[in-house]
Amino acid sequence: MTEATPFTWEPFLRDWSGEWSDSLSDDGTHAREDETARRDRWLGFPAAAEDRIAALEERLGRRMPPSYREFLAVSDGWRHAGGFITLLAGTGEARWHNDASGLAAMFEEYLDEDPTPEELRDVAIWRRGLQLDVESDAMSVVLDPEDVDENGEWAVYTWASWRAEPPERFPDFATFMRAMHREFHRLRARPADGEPEFANATARRLDAQVEEARLWALGGDWERAGRALDEAKEYGRPRADGLGDQIRRLLGQTDLSYQDLAIDPRYAVELLPPLVADYARHRHRDDSGLKYSLRGATDDVVALAHTLLEQVRSGTYRYTAAGPFGEAVDRARESARWGDTDGAWRTMLDALPLWQPLGPDHLAPLGWVADPLLGPLLTPERGRALLSAPRGGQAGEPRGEATPSDPTGLSWLADPDAPGDHTSYRFVLVEGVEPQDLPGRLADGTALDEPMTFHEAHSRSLRGRREFSGFEDRALVAVGRAGARWSFAFDGSRPRLAPRLFVSPAAAACADGRAVVVWGGLRDGHGDPFFHLSVAQSGAELYAFTYADGEVRRTGPIPPALDPGRFFTSRMEPVGTETAIGTERALLEAIAGEFGVHLPRHAITWGRLHMFTTRSWIRPPQDGETFTVTRFE
Repeated sequence: MTEATPFTWEPFLRDWSGEWSDSLSDDGTHAREDETARRDRWLGFPAAAEDRIAALEERLGRRMPPSYREFLAVSDGWRHAGGFITLLAGTGEARWHNDASGLAAMFEEYLDEDPTPEELRDVAIWRRGLQLDVESDAMSVVLDPEDVDENGEWAVYTWASWRAEPPERFPDFATFMRAMHREFHRLRARPADGEPEFANATARRLDAQVEEARLWALGGDWERAGRALDEAKEYGRPRADGLGDQIRRLLGQTDLSYQDLAIDPRYAVELLPPLVADYARHRHRDDSGLKYSLRGATDDVVALAHTLLEQVRSGTYRYTAAGPFGEAVDRARESARWGDTDGAWRTMLDALPLWQPLGPDHLAPLGWVADPLLGPLLTPERGRALLSAPRGGQAGEPRGEATPSDPTGLSWLADPDAPGDHTSYRFVLVEGVEPQDLPGRLADGTALDEPMTFHEAHSRSLRGRREFSGFEDRALVAVGRAGARWSFAFDGSRPRLAPRLFVSPAAAACADGRAVVVWGGLRDGHGDPFFHLSVAQSGAELYAFTYADGEVRRTGPIPPALDPGRFFTSRMEPVGTETAIGTERALLEAIAGEFGVHLPRHAITWGRLHMFTTRSWIRPPQDGETFTVTRFE
């Protein structure tokens, strides 16, 4: 439903005509009609009298929609509507299209057996529509008498083969003409050599609006700034797209150009990294696409872009910034590398008022989104929080704040809607040990890998591997901090527990403190549900229980809060039921409460963490036991 918008044709068309006249060069090469229009500063024609409009309606058998009727009463037709319509119909030229262009037949060929209403409409408009294009660059324009709103307005549809898109819809003729005015501005905003400067009241108003929007954005009023920049972008005003892209990137949009700001030496260190990182995500691309983005760049900027591309692809890019904000970035990276993404984000956001732009077209720090540790911090909520914080010397209070991305405790693992699909998982929690020391407790002679995603780590672990044993279960784990004095090693690859073979690594993982091993699979869809908990201290197991095959096996004095009898009162219901989910959640909540621990969901699911491969979680084969070894030659 559209709202009736007060619109006065005469001043709008007069302003447009004056802008068009002033944009022409003085070389005298224009057509006679254009020279006349330029001299008269009028792209239109004499107004159509009421009886002429009535005659048109009698000829067509329909009353014309209000905005087209009002237009005709000011100008009986129009020249140069946008960049591709040379002549728009008045009362003498408007006629039913009746598929004169063959477009209905063409669109009909593309219909499948179950076309959508939109696809059927794209066929019908060329048979029933009122044709308005008289002369154009292969641009068809029709008013649709069957697409009518509550104000009696007919929708306008345009289509051109060179756009390779479905017909574009405008709710009424006035909206269509305003869009053509914006298109005219976009095409003239950057004059070619020899053409006069495109200077007029509309352009000056929008340029002032862009500068206001820049200050609004730095002050935290990004939504107001975004609306103003979007309007200026529609008119092709310089700066508008480059400033707006910075806002859009922090809201999660990618593959943006930043309107040449990324190749400006003043801004390249901040804006090239996100541009290059977005390009690097598409591994199938060759360098031709990047070369296109770098057209017009200096040799130094091109060299920087290729260096950044290599660093981003290898995971070695490190974002840096000057001053106190840069120091906060370093602290945030250290927090993020051990899984504390909420702490890392708070560190950066708290330091944001100290950040300074690199120039007048720089709205926010952006290079960090390409950093392999800092980039995963960005969420839509955090992007809005950053944009809402005053910075760059602007005073004011933040207009909003980001809520933590990580839930407390462990129970998020039982949420069937949580990202990561953790239907089964295992982890080790070790007290009084730093994450970087976990390989010494859980592996033999293994060092931590550089931070990476689980997918990257899994691909790397398989690279060059030729032998796989059926009697070995070495876990590829990510490590980080799990609370005050606790570290974790987590495997979310949906591993299956083999109770007869399993040996808990808890005792080997702890020295003076405690170690907790959890292996959950109550919602695993590849067999019977299972759950294991074991706790050790000073190298010896204190207690443990395993639920498998519908039974609980327990050892040692289990604290009442963790007693399996509280959770497994009868044989479990089928996997995936509310009972299974509730039991798993209750178990994880009890473990988190007993030890004061948590696992960082955001870092495990979206971030990059240090990884290593543990010793096997199953015992060695005994005499007489057979197993399979698969080798690839």
